[in-house]
Amino acid sequence: MLRFNRPSMSLLPAAARYRPTEGSLRASLNGFPIIWAFGVAAAAGAWIIAADWIAAAGIVVLCAGWRCLRTADGPPVLAMAFTFQWAQITIGVYYHALTRRSLDTMDLSDYRPMVLIGLGCLVALLLGLVLGMSVVPAPRPGGLPRLAEAFTWSTLLTVYVGTTIATGTIQEIAWQFPALTQAILALTYARLATLFMIFRRLTYPRIRWGWIAVILLCEIPLGFTGFFAGFREPIMLAAVALLAVFDRRKLKHWIVLGVLAVPMLFTGVLWMAIRQDFRHDFESQVFAESREARLKRITALTAAWLNSDHTELFEDVDKFVDRLWVVYYPALAVSRVPQVLPHTNGAILGRALLNLVMPRFLFPDKGEVISDSEMVTQYSGVWVAGAKEGTNIAFGYAAESYVDFGVPLMFLPVLVYGFLIGMAYHWWLGAIRHRDLAVGLATVMFWLCLYIFERSWVKTLGLTVTMMVYLGGATILLDRVLLWHSGGARAPRRRLAGLRRLGR
Repeated sequence: MLRFNRPSMSLLPAAARYRPTEGSLRASLNGFPIIWAFGVAAAAGAWIIAADWIAAAGIVVLCAGWRCLRTADGPPVLAMAFTFQWAQITIGVYYHALTRRSLDTMDLSDYRPMVLIGLGCLVALLLGLVLGMSVVPAPRPGGLPRLAEAFTWSTLLTVYVGTTIATGTIQEIAWQFPALTQAILALTYARLATLFMIFRRLTYPRIRWGWIAVILLCEIPLGFTGFFAGFREPIMLAAVALLAVFDRRKLKHWIVLGVLAVPMLFTGVLWMAIRQDFRHDFESQVFAESREARLKRITALTAAWLNSDHTELFEDVDKFVDRLWVVYYPALAVSRVPQVLPHTNGAILGRALLNLVMPRFLFPDKGEVISDSEMVTQYSGVWVAGAKEGTNIAFGYAAESYVDFGVPLMFLPVLVYGFLIGMAYHWWLGAIRHRDLAVGLATVMFWLCLYIFERSWVKTLGLTVTMMVYLGGATILLDRVLLWHSGGARAPRRRLAGLRRLGR
């Protein structure tokens, strides 16, 4: 039987509303002076090493993100998602500066204008997030107390194992109901929220490195059995949980973050090598193969890759960096619009908004969304594989905004989106009474909504609304059921009534 924490175990006084460890990152960085001192030094060094002022501008934008997105409640998921987008925009500049190895994006496109446009989008997103979070303030320590934990350890582990086993089956079922596919798939992300709740507990009151490593050693191979880099999310969630308790004064914390970066790089490079093999024979039929057969194939490919010579390894690293640096096709589009093709004056964003207000379960006859590959072919001027080949080449919201409006109006939709996301982030943290449910949901939801730079507007807006309606709605329902079950909904009212009688 699943067991939930009783009020006597989990009802925290208002003064203890926040876990003190989550302030350690803020204390360790300590605001303006340290971040900007580091930023100035890093920007100067990047400018000198890369011989390019864009490298310095990228460092300044990154420091601004970490300076402004260190929220008062919860782990630094907004800053991490911001950083991942930043890496997708700038990584090629720094990789070339450090290794002097040439990348296809540099050789085949005028990448610099697109990098600057990408950084401009990040600045607009950052400004929007900050404004949104200022409009809807974070939950304050005063007021109603919050429940620390919704589940006992045994219940949390049971839910994690159960959702892990059921995810594959649920994903297969989801595609059999086109009108509800996105809603069903959104609920599968509950597994990631449960995983993050486990990582979070393993970092407080002390960090249990061994158990974190064991979970990652199970999650990473499991992620390789899909075709969408499913190993990435567990690593990033572990990093977010560790950053929430990061203390810059402890050498061990620096070492662990460095060690965690190794599987990020290794799995990314390995995935690119494996993906090349997949692309040749069964990408369009990848889901027809069983997980066991796929895992055997991946194991054999991994062994062959590890036994390859150093030249091939360096080439795979180049491919990984070039794949992560998603400015090639947008850069081609910037070169062609408006010189060859005119701006669309908002047509792409308009279609995305129309798709958003016409959910498929209400409009089953709604037409299919134009694929990213079609837009890449049209606006970049190069043919890329599309739906007929069983794939989709990303174009990205920044490229779509540029094609729609050009500079500077293209930054306005990004600003508005960031503003709405900033308000939603604080609202969700305050709407859910159980502390671990609130933080787990906010971390997974806003990581998935924000971290991809190459995602189109229609997918960005669709995923955001779907996650908030279905996954967020299910979490609120669970939160209220647990409150009713534990009596936690009545305890705050009794406490407030007592305060009123005392005249407080």
